[in-house]
Amino acid sequence: MLPAVVKLCCGISYRHLRSLAGLQRTAVAVIGKELTHLQRWGRVQPHMSTHGGIKYNAPGPEDAKPLKEDQDFCVKQGQEAMSKALCMLEDTKGWKIEFTESEGEVICSKVVAGAGKVFRLEAVLEASVEELYDLLFVRVEEMHQWNPSIQQIKVLKHVGPETIITHEVSAETAGNCIGQRDFLSVRHSRKQKSSVYLGGAAIQLASFPPQAGFVRAEDGPTCIIIQALGDETGKSRFTWLLNMDVKGWLPKSIVNQALPRAQLDFTRHLRRRLTARATLG
Repeated sequence: MLPAVVKLCCGISYRHLRSLAGLQRTAVAVIGKELTHLQRWGRVQPHMSTHGGIKYNAPGPEDAKPLKEDQDFCVKQGQEAMSKALCMLEDTKGWKIEFTESEGEVICSKVVAGAGKVFRLEAVLEASVEELYDLLFVRVEEMHQWNPSIQQIKVLKHVGPETIITHEVSAETAGNCIGQRDFLSVRHSRKQKSSVYLGGAAIQLASFPPQAGFVRAEDGPTCIIIQALGDETGKSRFTWLLNMDVKGWLPKSIVNQALPRAQLDFTRHLRRRLTARATLG
């Protein structure tokens, strides 16, 4: 899915880990392994083309036509991802608080069978449900304009009015402990009364294989719930389940520290975007 998403963890800065005893030397070591891994990719690169500064595999004759994957299959994948993510959120047992921030964000985590450690962020945002839906789903390709953790998000295919397939590339930033990743995801939305649900997961498409030079990470079933906050007009409750496999050589200890920090970073950037929009009217 989203913030993508996330996947947003890939722009997390090394400064967040400086206070974590025992992880600095490990981080340096795994970064070296990541570089070696990418260099291995670089020695076997196919012909490449560029789009918006991002390199893509140049399609062969058999790939020149638009995506042909069955639309019903893609919609079903998005719906199933949302359903599984909602089941994780609705199971209230086992959640432990990771962070509580001054602006009200609370992040909890739990270990889920088959998914590993997942993270739940809850916050109240100064925006309506429709405004957040517009920013996070309708205008998802513009996310890099306000979230520096993302280099680009491209909508590859609209599969009906509620489902899209996207390719996302995380930004390459100085001190990045996780490293640049790309994601191929199906994203599904659902509106219900005064709430919006945005779910998604990684998807594999023969017409869009992993890109040379990137580690392709995968979203597990993930979901964002945006709910109108009672009678407080213009405010919404924002709940985000992050479930991700970043792949590569990184130890879980580093990933499990970086992911919740990435959620906080994303929420901070989102708040700034909302404030800027309100100022511009």
